[in-house]
Amino acid sequence: MVIAAVAALTATVLTSCVPVQSVTNTARHTDAYGTPVGDQPVRAGGSLTMGLSAEPDRLDPTTSSSLYTRYVMSSMCEKLYDLDSEGTIVPQLATALPDVSADGLTVTIPVRTGAVFADGTRFDAAAVRTSLLRHFSLPTSQRTPEMGQIRSIEAPDARQVVIRYKRPFAPIAAALADRAGMIMSPKALAAEGDDFGDKPVCVGPFKFVERVPQTSITVERDPRYYDARDIRLDKITYRIMPDANIRAANLRSGDIQVADTISPQDVDALVKEPELRLLQSGSLGYSGVTINTGNVDGVGTAAKRIDTPIASDARVRAAFAASIDRKTLVNTVFNNWFEPACSPIAPQTVYASAASNACPAFDPERARRLLAEAGVKTPYRVTLQVSNSQDQIRYAQALQASVAEGGFDLRIVPVEYSTLLDVEKRGTFELLLLGWSGRIDPDGNTSRFLATGSAGNYGGFSSKTLDDLLARASRTTDTKERTALYGRAVTLLQRQNPLVYTYRQRNLTVASTSVAGVRVYTDGVVRLSEAAFRTAGAGANADAGTGKEG
Repeated sequence: MVIAAVAALTATVLTSCVPVQSVTNTARHTDAYGTPVGDQPVRAGGSLTMGLSAEPDRLDPTTSSSLYTRYVMSSMCEKLYDLDSEGTIVPQLATALPDVSADGLTVTIPVRTGAVFADGTRFDAAAVRTSLLRHFSLPTSQRTPEMGQIRSIEAPDARQVVIRYKRPFAPIAAALADRAGMIMSPKALAAEGDDFGDKPVCVGPFKFVERVPQTSITVERDPRYYDARDIRLDKITYRIMPDANIRAANLRSGDIQVADTISPQDVDALVKEPELRLLQSGSLGYSGVTINTGNVDGVGTAAKRIDTPIASDARVRAAFAASIDRKTLVNTVFNNWFEPACSPIAPQTVYASAASNACPAFDPERARRLLAEAGVKTPYRVTLQVSNSQDQIRYAQALQASVAEGGFDLRIVPVEYSTLLDVEKRGTFELLLLGWSGRIDPDGNTSRFLATGSAGNYGGFSSKTLDDLLARASRTTDTKERTALYGRAVTLLQRQNPLVYTYRQRNLTVASTSVAGVRVYTDGVVRLSEAAFRTAGAGANADAGTGKEG
């Protein structure tokens, strides 16, 4: 059995191992997103500190690819659109949802008037155009595949932006509800160029103050913000704290008031603390093993053949997928807090189907047969790079034991998180375990990582059939048609396995009861902008967002 084997098998490249414990908790968990401050008794001012589980990459919405960057940017860089707690797209710097022409080729976006950037530059349609053009055309942009096949971007007047498409692109509003919709000061872009991420300037409740690498990022309240009256905190400091035990200890001591990505090893104990509360939500994303099938010269370049069995032979990748006991691993390693995942389509969304929810069986005997058919001698050694967080190493070690039953000798190489992001872009990996926080539209969970030549296709996979399915899905607004197309895409993916989906985490955030207004939604972003410290004597019950396990 996998559970028994985990304790005995360890990664040979590790100097120590994190033991895996068997658990029996079968509780289901109820979403608790948190609520706005509303009428809760709070005070103005104060400095809030959040413990971040990993260091963000560069604070540039065009080039960043880290969830933790989204946390920080959400407090100082507003988007054209946002998501609410129900997952509905709502205007933010835009004033209404996009108006789309009958042929789907012209998208008109009305934008705010009267707002200014943190440097005093006026926010208008021309500024929006400047940012959208950068997101779309900068050679190092991670946003390009999220925006569709754009013909032109125009600002006919100060109040509206017009995007003209070569082909219809249904997910554009969803894309603009994330980093592709973050609007940067054109003055700062002109001054800083590629170094914008060192001194980011946007429209937002807070403005950038300083970054101490590997230590902290600080933002302060921006008095120029158009809704500054609703912002109560003076300052937010994001402290980099990769060690889950240290984050938990600092929550208990009160040195930090909020912490993200709470380990399932800690959360059951933390929720019993009377001065702490748990915010939790399901995830639109997934964790998975990307297999490098063609990324030789870096992401976005032409794929090249890699002459290893797992890169060049779909039977070997299928054998690897069949060797993963998803349910046992997720329940054992994550104390039943997370769920198995077998596709990029979140099961709670309208685009889920029987095809996208289908999960390949754990079948080590089939795995060994496939390896034999491919002429691969067992045990077949492959190398997995993984973030050096305790939970990720625990999972990798459990995965190592599982795939051994299918004939694989999995070697584990722990890597610091920000370095791992560079590794996947450069293509200097064989297998890589990393998560994706997910997007409300499935295009953001599929095309970005799997379409030929995409800036997020880190494995260098290329399939004309898959490209066609994903392109067709992006061109139609018919939900039923899109659902069927994504189901067919998942079926193809489960035959080719360029990315082997493993589990879907819950977004677990713990906050002090001294703070109100902290929120976390299914997009994974912890929202602190409208948080505030409670007045003396106000208790945790004032926050209706505090949920209970059920």
